Amino acid sequence: DVQLVESGGGSVEAGRSLSLSCAPSSRTSACIGWFRQGPGKESEWVASIYTGHDFTHYRDSVKGRFTISRDKAKNTVYLQMNSLNSEDTAIYYCAASYGGGCPQPENGIDYWGKGTQVTVS
Repeated sequence: DVQLVESGGGSVEAGRSLSLSCAPSSRTSACIGWFRQGPGKESEWVASIYTGHDFTHYRDSVKGRFTISRDKAKNTVYLQMNSLNSEDTAIYYCAASYGGGCPQPENGIDYWGKGTQVTVS
């Protein structure tokens, strides 16, 4: 099994920034993404990166505000979140899929992180 170690998150005021990180226990190329679930909302995909070639994808509501990137040496994926607003309040989950396209829908995810809370007030 692959473990996904998440860090980051917290509480910030609207307009501020936060960064999340996700470190997979495997260095095999994968589609690494972030999903989130806000209070009373359905889970939704946020952004993904394929670690084999660093191609990135974003949901429309975060384009221009969020940046997903990868540090190859540290084997860590980052989600830099700028200009946060209350709609970004959610538990954010790192997700990894091995094989298939990128991004992957929830039912295509092989491994999930435990989640980290982001609260924007």
